[in-house]
Amino acid sequence: MGFIQDNFRLVYVGVAAAVYLRPEYVIFNSKLLTIIVYLTILMLSKFAYQLTLYPAFFTPLKHIQTPRSRNWLRGNTKSIFLETPYQLVKEWAKEMPNQGLIRYYIVMNLERVVLTSPKALSELLVTKNYDFEKPKTVRQSLRRVVGDGVLLTEGDEHKLQRKNLMPAFAYRHIKNLYPIWRTESPPDDNIIQVRTWASRATLDIIGVAGMDHDFDSLRNPFNKLNKSYQRIFSPLSFANKILFILATLMGTLTFIQKLPTQRNKDIEEGGEEIRNVARQMIQEKKEKMKDPKSKTGVDIISVAMANGTFDDENLVDQLMTFLGAGHETTATALQWAVYALCKNPDVQTRLREEIRANLPPTLLRRRKAVCNEVLRFHPSVPNTVRVAAKDTTLLGQPIPKGTFFVISPEVINHMEEFWGPDADKFNPDRFMGEGRANNGGATSNYAFLTFIHGPRSCIGQGFAKAELACLLAAVVGRFQFELKDPDAKLELMEGATVSPKDGVIAKFTALEGW
Repeated sequence: MGFIQDNFRLVYVGVAAAVYLRPEYVIFNSKLLTIIVYLTILMLSKFAYQLTLYPAFFTPLKHIQTPRSRNWLRGNTKSIFLETPYQLVKEWAKEMPNQGLIRYYIVMNLERVVLTSPKALSELLVTKNYDFEKPKTVRQSLRRVVGDGVLLTEGDEHKLQRKNLMPAFAYRHIKNLYPIWRTESPPDDNIIQVRTWASRATLDIIGVAGMDHDFDSLRNPFNKLNKSYQRIFSPLSFANKILFILATLMGTLTFIQKLPTQRNKDIEEGGEEIRNVARQMIQEKKEKMKDPKSKTGVDIISVAMANGTFDDENLVDQLMTFLGAGHETTATALQWAVYALCKNPDVQTRLREEIRANLPPTLLRRRKAVCNEVLRFHPSVPNTVRVAAKDTTLLGQPIPKGTFFVISPEVINHMEEFWGPDADKFNPDRFMGEGRANNGGATSNYAFLTFIHGPRSCIGQGFAKAELACLLAAVVGRFQFELKDPDAKLELMEGATVSPKDGVIAKFTALEGW
């Protein structure tokens, strides 16, 4: 049965070949019908193994603590989708004895291991980082949107790419970040969906400050690049979620991605449009660099082209990575910042007073504290995943190849063990005390996991923090804002990032004196 579980596609081919080559295996006088019957039996056997036998008898991870209650379909969760049960994991980490690892099961009893201690995180993310890779399904899904750049490469290739891209993030054109929001005014009714504005603003910022290119999406929301990202980052339908579950179980994601669905069409056409824009920017940069009067910049394109490591198509992949990952995560962070400041108007008022009294700043302590707390309390990417690339160990315990790990900022960033009894409260003051500006008083460097740690930490985290700080200063300094419906229940939209489902619909009132 384990053979079926691990080598289903090989068994599929073997059954088909046997039926066509050995007549005695044919039933119903039809080779096609025989293959269908045999494969149906195999699939049912695989499901029975995954749903009942594997978690109870065959998992090699019995030494890792797991919750007692498990449903045959939903595992230890309450969802029928491929979702991380953040609230449940928080409760398990707090109440269930564990040594830094908790084993649990999601839909179809797919096995997951979540890390809950600094030592476990340090080992997986730093000392044994290259023993653990992004799963193939994750890379396949993201590659169509962000290219095959530094975000998705592994091993020595990742080391080389990161080393050669790091100089682009050693300096920031901060002066280019401030004007973006100042030039815009809300519509006549002052009601704005923050998501659309934030996405366009951050796209323009990554273009101007990071790529020496103005996409002009704030003034032209219907440009092709902005529309492509809107199509790509739209939420998954129920049918597409089910398809993804089946593809994950059967190892047929490549086949699912080729189906003629509207979702696949949106991603393929959107991804190709983004790739074309990246190609155009590279050609424009090449022409600019031929001009002896042109100064060599320190933007991503200039640095990547100057070192000679990347060919044109790999340059395209790197630009797609920084365009997609760079603007969407910060746009999500800005949504959460506006949402949090609407929910905490006293924090909004104190922040506005500081901004108005000190801009242009070199350092605004409260603004930095608010940004840090937004990033802690509402991480744009609440979890990332790794799979063991080989047989290894973690915390001295054997970890077989293929073990699936969850690294969750949403869980770690809210653990009382690290942040104290108010860990589940939005409180920027935790970053305001003496010696707390960077750590918020947390007891471990691994308590703040929003940008991960180690060789796979976010290469653009400095840029992202500066970008959020400047956008927040521009917005808070000029406007007072409140949610259109302050009593509405918070619902989430989950995709590449996690943000409020309504995109944060708020009323913005321009203030005098700015």
